[in-house]
Amino acid sequence: MIRRILIVFAILAVLVAGLGFLKYRQIQQGMAEFSQPRPPATVSATEVRRETWTPRLHAVGSVVAVQGVMASNEVAGQVSDILFDSGAMVKRGDLLLQLDDTVDRADLAGLLADQQLAEIRRDRNARLLKSRAVSQEDFDEIAATLEKAQALVAAKRASIAKKAIRAPFDGQLGIRLVNLGQYLAAGSEIVPLQALDPVYVDFSLPERRIADVATGQTVEIQVVAYPERTFTGTIRAINPSVDSGSRNLQIRAELGNPELLLRPGMFAEVTTLLPTKDDVLTLPRQAIAFNTYGDSVLVIQEKDGAPVVQRRQIRTGAVRGEEVEILEGLSAGDRVVLAGHVKLTNGQPVEIVPEAADEQAESAAP
Repeated sequence: MIRRILIVFAILAVLVAGLGFLKYRQIQQGMAEFSQPRPPATVSATEVRRETWTPRLHAVGSVVAVQGVMASNEVAGQVSDILFDSGAMVKRGDLLLQLDDTVDRADLAGLLADQQLAEIRRDRNARLLKSRAVSQEDFDEIAATLEKAQALVAAKRASIAKKAIRAPFDGQLGIRLVNLGQYLAAGSEIVPLQALDPVYVDFSLPERRIADVATGQTVEIQVVAYPERTFTGTIRAINPSVDSGSRNLQIRAELGNPELLLRPGMFAEVTTLLPTKDDVLTLPRQAIAFNTYGDSVLVIQEKDGAPVVQRRQIRTGAVRGEEVEILEGLSAGDRVVLAGHVKLTNGQPVEIVPEAADEQAESAAP
């Protein structure tokens, strides 16, 4: 019995020793692999460039008509004639709608007759006054009667004119809101009228940008309806005060609109072009690692005749498309890694290849 137990223990001891030896060999092989130098990683590189830069401020705004009103009537009356079509282009002074004025014109005829009689009496009494056949007081009373008659005629003519609704400025009409024969109370809505060339775009910028904007600066506008088009305009007015609620500065730009593509109420993306800067250092956005603790790049340096990478913190500025302004940390001509950041560490050797080849290598990496 004891002999069998000893044999079992001996077998177990041999097995444990064999497993331990295998594990030791594996550890030795792993250490040998780690002691070998890492092969160079393939990356693409770019250089810090010195450029002439036009900084831009981005905002959102709305298209506003230079002039826009809802045409309405000042006096009440019944619609006797509609002289426009919905959507038509009109000129200032064009007759849009006529209210019934037959009673007013009849009243005007009576007032004109009274005015004519007053003129005759005044002329007769003027001749009699020269021969002192009438007193100055009687003549003054008749002259006042004539002036009153003339005032009543002018008032009636003004009342008749108010029943003819005319376009106050050049523009495009909207959809008609009244019908023939309809009775309109004073102030009823008839048709919207908008002046569409030029148009305004109202937008706002943070108060910290007050020193960067001024009247006369160029703006570029894009709208969803025409994504391939860029409309150019000029800043015409800046509010003298900052909104106390949003702390934003209200700005108005003016744009030519000869094709009538921009319509009031459109949402607009506004880009304000600032004065051009010379000697601005730039890098592609792809070459920069953006992090909450700071932006950085991998600078390519020479060590023992071979290129290696070293991470460096930088300070970035404005962004223009895919280009980023570099304020601190780099100099013109410095080479940095453009693609392949994720597989690199400080001091690691690299092999610089064209960008397309590096993209294929990076896509194949796990």
